[in-house]
Amino acid sequence: MEQQGVAKVRCQRIGCNATFSEDENPEGSCQYHDSGPIFHDGMKEWSCCKKRSHDFSLFLEIPGCKTGKHTTEKPVLTKAAPSAKIPVPAPSPNSTTDASSKETCSRCRQGFFCADHGSQAKVMNSKPLDMDISAPTDTNVPISPAPAKKVVDINEPQTCKNPGCGKTFKEKDNHETACDHHPGPAVFHDRMRGWKCCNIHVKEFDEFMSIPPCTKGWHNAHPSS
Repeated sequence: MEQQGVAKVRCQRIGCNATFSEDENPEGSCQYHDSGPIFHDGMKEWSCCKKRSHDFSLFLEIPGCKTGKHTTEKPVLTKAAPSAKIPVPAPSPNSTTDASSKETCSRCRQGFFCADHGSQAKVMNSKPLDMDISAPTDTNVPISPAPAKKVVDINEPQTCKNPGCGKTFKEKDNHETACDHHPGPAVFHDRMRGWKCCNIHVKEFDEFMSIPPCTKGWHNAHPSS
């Protein structure tokens, strides 16, 4: 008798989020990131492949850079080493002295070449260019319309792109409480990661990805539409 309804489980690798069964798990079927992300000055970057994005939703959609088998075990992410800060050299006394001497030199002040200071200085107190750099005042700038929603078959499997969901659904089964997600936004500050919507913050990225959704709503495969 043929086995019916093989149970599928969700892959725990970062960047994969696919469902699989042990019978359908060949080598190379999983595409994932094998090291943790870096968050700095509003930029999100995968340390393993150096791909980055300012938008957190687009950041999570960056395809994984490694391939292997799906797994139900949570991987231990390799933490990226903090980048070394390059010291900014202090201005030398000679450059400061040279700049001040140019300001007091009569030839430099008049815009002539000066052998003592090596180059022609800019003419001081010159008249500003007669250019109108004011911002345009026309308020009738056309605004591009919102993109039309994609028409799909109600039986076509889609992947929900709401943050915290990622489930596969069919439009015929979609309803106002079908999706568990975070309305956001995601917050990254002082080595803490969290969601503003439910005010939960943690230190580790895998803990952040495991924060349970706080809101129900419709599945959405095209958040930008």
